[in-house]
Amino acid sequence: MSQLICESEEAALPGMVQLPGTLPETLRLELIAFRRDLHMHPELGNQEFRTTAAIKARLEKAGLAPRVLPTGTGLICDIGTAPAGRDAVRPILALRADIDALPIPDTKTGVPYRSTVPDRAHACGHDVHTTVVLGAGLVLAELDRQGLLPQPVRLIFQPAEEMMPGGALGVIEAGGLNGVGKIIAVHCDPKVDAGRIGLRTGPITSACDRLEVSLDGPGGHTARPHLTTDLVTAVARVATDVPALVARRVDARAGLAVTWGRIESGHACNVIPQRAELAGTVRCLDLDAWHEAPDLIHAAIDEIATLHGAKSEINYVRGVPPVVNEHAVTELLTDAMAARRGLHAIEDTEQSLGGEDFSWYLEQVPGAMARLGVRTPGDTARRDLHRGDFDVDEAAIEAGVELFTAAALLDGHRS
Repeated sequence: MSQLICESEEAALPGMVQLPGTLPETLRLELIAFRRDLHMHPELGNQEFRTTAAIKARLEKAGLAPRVLPTGTGLICDIGTAPAGRDAVRPILALRADIDALPIPDTKTGVPYRSTVPDRAHACGHDVHTTVVLGAGLVLAELDRQGLLPQPVRLIFQPAEEMMPGGALGVIEAGGLNGVGKIIAVHCDPKVDAGRIGLRTGPITSACDRLEVSLDGPGGHTARPHLTTDLVTAVARVATDVPALVARRVDARAGLAVTWGRIESGHACNVIPQRAELAGTVRCLDLDAWHEAPDLIHAAIDEIATLHGAKSEINYVRGVPPVVNEHAVTELLTDAMAARRGLHAIEDTEQSLGGEDFSWYLEQVPGAMARLGVRTPGDTARRDLHRGDFDVDEAAIEAGVELFTAAALLDGHRS
């Protein structure tokens, strides 16, 4: 039996079953090295040329035929065909990873794989997502060579998840979901221990849009604010009053939140500026409220700007709807993790206000996303995504590979 499909020689724990496709030590170590290489060379959305080449080379080494997306970054790779005696066409199970990094500096210390690119970091765990799907693909390819893969699987390595409205739309446009019956993914969660996953049926993330506002006025001397438009006061009121107004004009259960990340105005202490700018995000737990949000927010901004005599320009960029986990696919992930590690390795998780463009795939086909634990057990330090010091317990890679390979095997036998 190939080292890629060796079964455990130990008795299964309660609630577990023995499946082929476990991860051998040689491949486990290779995947850790692969993840560290990606971590050292982060690339922003639609610029992931080195990352794409590295994934492509490893898949081709395994005898697979990956296809780079038309944009030149990201790729798709199919594994397996329907076994003889089955239906000629069987729905494909897609495994999705996002491959881009964030435009922030890596502030970790004491690790040899710190980012080598200034102001670029894999601070959201996409290097882990990529490595997990790659590892699962290598295991499943070996199973397919031995006739043990019951259904075709598609690996999707998607660019530009961090860019609104997300690179998922480009994958869909390129035919990435053609023939796909369901799709699964993981996202790193620093609040869950490595070796475990978090799951829930229904919404698991929120909608997320980008909001940019500029206010204009004639400017003037700070000694005579009554003769001009005080844009500094105006922009401060927009920053504080708009979130409060919006919160009072929508059902609180919708979780609609306007949060600013940038505010700029002025160059001198005694000059009232002619322009002020704000930028932030709009997040929402409820799909109906998300559809109403642009009109509500436009009206609130215009009210405050008019009150202060400022002219407003609003650029409201639609981002992504919530990720809504389909019930049957969530059950598949539950059964897959239970088969590998037991039910104790699964915990309930809450809906977050984070956005994820995996939601666009779920507008087309049923699917589900699991939260992949990356916290070292016993670590009490508070860590979060999108921080320069973000890091993971690399035991999460093996857990993710086991989850995906078990899901492919169980789903194939059920279909």
